[in-house]
Order: sequence, then structure tokens, then C-alpha cells
Amino acid sequence: MNESESKKPSLLALSAGAIGVVYGDIGTSPLYALKEAFNGPHGAEINHDNILGVLSLMLWALILVVSLKYVLFIMRADNKGEGGIMALIALTQRVFHANSRRKWLLLTLGLFGAALFYGDGMITPAISVLSAVEGLELAAPALHRYIIPISLTVLVGLFLIQSRGTASVGKLFGPVMILWFIVLGTLGLLSIVQTPAVLVSFNPFYGYAYFQTHGITGLIILGAVVLAVTGGEALYADMGHFGKRPIRYAWLGFVFPALALNYLGQGALLLRVPTAAKNPFYLLAPEWALFPLIVLATLATIIASQAVISGTFSVTRQAIQLGYIPRMQVRHTSDQAIGQIYIPFINWVLLAGVTVLVLGFQSSSNLASAYGIAVTGTMAIDTILAFTVVWAFWKWPLPLVLGGAAFFLIIDLAFFGANIPKIVHGGWFPLAIGLVIFTLLTTWKRGRELLLQRMKNDDIDLTAFIEGIVSFEHQRVPGTAIFLHATGKGVPHALLHNLSHNKVLHERVVILRAITEEVPSVPDTERIRLTQLKSGFYRLEIRFGFREEPDIPKALKLCDAFGLHFAMMETSFFLSRETLIPTKLPGMALWRENIFAAMAQNSESAMRFFKLPVNRVVELGTQIEI
Repeated sequence: MNESESKKPSLLALSAGAIGVVYGDIGTSPLYALKEAFNGPHGAEINHDNILGVLSLMLWALILVVSLKYVLFIMRADNKGEGGIMALIALTQRVFHANSRRKWLLLTLGLFGAALFYGDGMITPAISVLSAVEGLELAAPALHRYIIPISLTVLVGLFLIQSRGTASVGKLFGPVMILWFIVLGTLGLLSIVQTPAVLVSFNPFYGYAYFQTHGITGLIILGAVVLAVTGGEALYADMGHFGKRPIRYAWLGFVFPALALNYLGQGALLLRVPTAAKNPFYLLAPEWALFPLIVLATLATIIASQAVISGTFSVTRQAIQLGYIPRMQVRHTSDQAIGQIYIPFINWVLLAGVTVLVLGFQSSSNLASAYGIAVTGTMAIDTILAFTVVWAFWKWPLPLVLGGAAFFLIIDLAFFGANIPKIVHGGWFPLAIGLVIFTLLTTWKRGRELLLQRMKNDDIDLTAFIEGIVSFEHQRVPGTAIFLHATGKGVPHALLHNLSHNKVLHERVVILRAITEEVPSVPDTERIRLTQLKSGFYRLEIRFGFREEPDIPKALKLCDAFGLHFAMMETSFFLSRETLIPTKLPGMALWRENIFAAMAQNSESAMRFFKLPVNRVVELGTQIEI
């Protein structure tokens, strides 16, 4: 065994890490899921049959949606080990040809699912922390007025520490969440022992009987049931950090049993004491354990919130790399873990949204009315994209693909439909956030396409240009000039401007195009494509994966193997800074062109994004009508 293999984390260590990072969201659902099923405007009547029926629905939701759909099935649809909706988008875009209507439809669906994720990224911290702190009201009713201030203090503190990274705090995540799930299972088991009859709710007949009794109106209860599976998609999204096996083992062997025991324990408590429905989670605990449980729950919800915030950062970075969002400042907070990043703009937007939610909704019960619509929409989109991958890449028979997709879509759409009544009670908020983000994503993507098309139309053929250089003698100065060019085909505007104003060319001229592939990472052996042209000109393509940090100076070192060496102190980077002028030219509505121009103006500079040395960069401006 070599040194790298000996340092590789064990399956047990990876599983423990997955418990700390992946399962925070779904692991804190017992704080509010069953409570909301029997409270609020659409709460079920508290009686024996309804308790068993709702419990049965929650247990089978965990089995079918999380265990079967995500853990056993969708996690197989990975993009070279990476999961998440952006990975699915990348996979499905390879299925159809460039101008296919189905490709456009899948891309639109995927982008809308990604946009909904941002709404979830705001609601999860707010509802999780509020539901934990609300336990103070049971311990000491006089503390009710401090719930909002304490919740906001915890949340603001959480967002303030993001810039420092989570490596040191992250070491506590695993132990705290392991303790949390042990406490969940223990509290539930102690209650089940007192009322073992609750175990019959594992029989799916009780869930079916609930719908038989309540008819079509019974479907509304699914709006509360889905709260038990929120966070299930995190198993797939975080697959690249831990791998399939640790996440699966942690879920099937530890997390799911703990959650099932706790939900059954809460149900057993309700069978004994129906009035406990006001907060069945905290009332499971003996009075002496209430304050320690509140502290532990608050820590668990902080961890759950951290996982969602980190996930939002990761999705944003992938979207930037794939060209759906303008360049933003991305700070790496760890030298070892590529996934530990901090994006200031996203951090403060999330904090603003979370603060508005806490102040606007005031309680976890009110927030539950807004929760679910975004999650269920994303789950349905995951199903469609995943089965497209199954059909295209796994070559399953079409009837089997359609049957499997229909089975899971019926479940997803039932949950989504049950959440539609929530729209007027706050569900509009994540939809509004999702619609705004979706508009920005599609506007940027379409705007970039139009911009590249305009640039191609104005391009001068590079071969003809070089022939002209050979024919007419131009003064050549020592050193290397690298011109970044989006298309890599014609002559960069910066090269034309430099030649026009300075009347000189460098001895070596490199036309460089940075490409982000729809794969998580690109091996060094495939990163560089170099073509030597005439008269000291070179065409160079550098490829990065969508999870990689684009570092052009580092990648240039790989050119040594091709006989092209770059000495940074003798190399100048020329960038073209485009000033976009919205016009009524065909392509996009004028209001979207103005949005695109504003996004481009405020995007991170290519110099910082590609880690170019500051003292070796020259920027030359140009105007382009879109």
C-alpha cells in the first residue's frame, strides 16, 4: 500500500463525515414535520386512525423517495462521481444535438430546478433554527419574546463566519450529528416501548386508508408529509464529496433507522397524549432534558443550515463554470478541500433572504407554509433528468424507463400538488426567488450566446491575418503575448487594438481560449491543446472541469511538455473588456439585454477569475451591440 492509499479515509470515516454534512437538513425535519401535520390551516384531526395514517405516509415517503429513488437509483446517475442538478444538466445536454427542442426543454427544466434550490437555501436555515429555538417556549413560556432575536443572532453569526471557512468547525459536524441521531433514536425508542402498537404504521395500508377516509382532500396532508423528506436531494448533490458507498451506508445503517424511530416515537406520544401535537418532538423528552435538547437541536440546525449554504456556494460555482452565471469572486477557504469555498455576494443575498423570512413569518409553523413547493419542484425535475440519463446512457428499454419515471413522477407531482395551496400562505416566496434566479440564469446564458455570435460575425480570419503579418513587416518585440479569446477562432479584438495603437507584435503570440467542460474535472493529460501556426503564432486551448478552480498560469506550465515554455516575467496577458450596448437587434427583449449588460458590467474580472498575475495584464476596451 502506497502513502496516498494509506492516507485515504476509511469507509467508516467517510460515512461519519457524510452524517455530519449530508444529513443535516433531513435530520432536523423531526423538529417540525409531524407537528405541522396536525397543526396549521390544513392540519389533520388528531385521532387514532389519522395518527397512524400520517405516520405511515411519512415512513413510506422516506422509503420510496429517499431510500429507493435517491439512495439506490438516482445516485447511480453520476457525472464521473459528481451529483446534483448541475451535474444532471451537464449529462442531459450531451444526449441531443445542439439545436434540439428536447435539449432546450431539458436545459430549461434543469435551470428552473437549480433556481428553486436558492429559495430552499433561504428557507432551510430559517425554519430549522426557528424550530429549534422555539423549544424555549416549552421550557419557559416567558422566553417566547426572545425566540426571534435569538434565532436572528444565531443565523447572522452563522453567515458572518462563512468567510473564515468551515474546516475547523466542520470537525465538530460529524460527532454532533452522530449524537443528534442517537438522541433521536433513543427518544423515539423510549416512547415506542410505552406504546408498541404504533409500529403497525409501517403497514402501507394505514396510509392508503387515510386517503380512503378523507377522499381527495386527504392529499393536502402530503404538504406536511413532504417536510419529512426535505433534504433528501442533498444525498445526491454531495455525492462528489464522499462517494456513493459512505452516503448509502450512513443512510441505511444509521440515519434512516434513527429518523424512523423518532417519528414512530412522536406518533406513540400522540396516541397517548393527543394534546402533545403542539410540539411532539420536544415533548418526547423528559423535563430535565429539555434545555440540553434545545442546545443540541440548535447545534444540529446550525449544521443543517451550513450544509445548505455550502451547497448553494457549490451550485453557484458550477453554474459560473458552465456559463449560466457571470463570474463572481470565489474564495477558497481550505488548501485541502476543493469544495470549501466562500462566495461573498451569494452569502449576503442568502442572509438578507433569511432575515426577511424570519421577520416576516415569525414562526416555524408559518414558514412551513412556504416550505415544500421549491423542494418538490426540484425533486420532480430530478426525476425527469435522471430518467433521461437512464434512457440515453444506460440503454434501458423505453417502456421500462417510462414506467419508472411515471412511478416516481406520480409521487413527486402528488407532493407538488399538495403544496399548491401553500402558495397563498407563503409558498409564493421560494417561487418568486426561483423565478428571479431563473430569469437571470437564462438571460445570462442567452446573452453570452448572442455576444459570442456578434463577436464571431466581426471576427477576422486568423490565418489570413497571419499571412498579412508575414507580408508586411511589423516590429517584433521580445517576450510572449497571450490574448484571451472567447471563441478561439478569429483574431481577438485586443490583438487588433494593440497592433493598431502600439504598432508592434511580440515574438510569440498565443491566442488562448479557456473552456469549461461539462465534466467535474479534466486530467492534466487532456487539459492542453496546442497548435503551432506561422510566424510565431500559437493557438492554445485550456480545458477545466466545472468543479475545478481555473488557474491559467498553473495550466501554462503543462505547455513545457509541448516545447513551449512561459516565463511569467516575460509574458503579458491582453484582455478585451467589452462594453455592451443594448439595442433592438433580434435576439432578446430590450429589458433582458439591459439586465445582461448590467450583469456583465458587475461580473468578476477575467484577471482575478483566471488568477492572472496583476502586473502582467493589459486590458483594452471595445464596444459591442447586442
